[in-house]
Amino acid sequence: MTKNITELTNIIRSKNSGPYELTMDLMFNSAENYHYVSKNNIINKELICKLYQITPDKVIGIVHFEPAHAIKVTIVRPVCSGDLGETDVYGAQQHAPLLSIQVDMPD
Repeated sequence: MTKNITELTNIIRSKNSGPYELTMDLMFNSAENYHYVSKNNIINKELICKLYQITPDKVIGIVHFEPAHAIKVTIVRPVCSGDLGETDVYGAQQHAPLLSIQVDMPD
């Protein structure tokens, strides 16, 4: 059964991680959902590159944080926060590509 990532999480958000980086957090609504996504490496560098149209060297890290049932993804900002042409100073709207993730769950 395929589920959208929004069905497996309580929170998906983004924010600045300094003026040159963005961090996206996915906080899962159950330990089972977190463990399934984590164990099966659903959130990986290739997926982040595809969703954000970036090269692998722009993915700073993908951290799995078991105590919070959360995954944190940090990437290089395409435009420095506050620079000319930058459209989201706080990075609060950059999680939108994550909302399209589809996860094949066991029946």
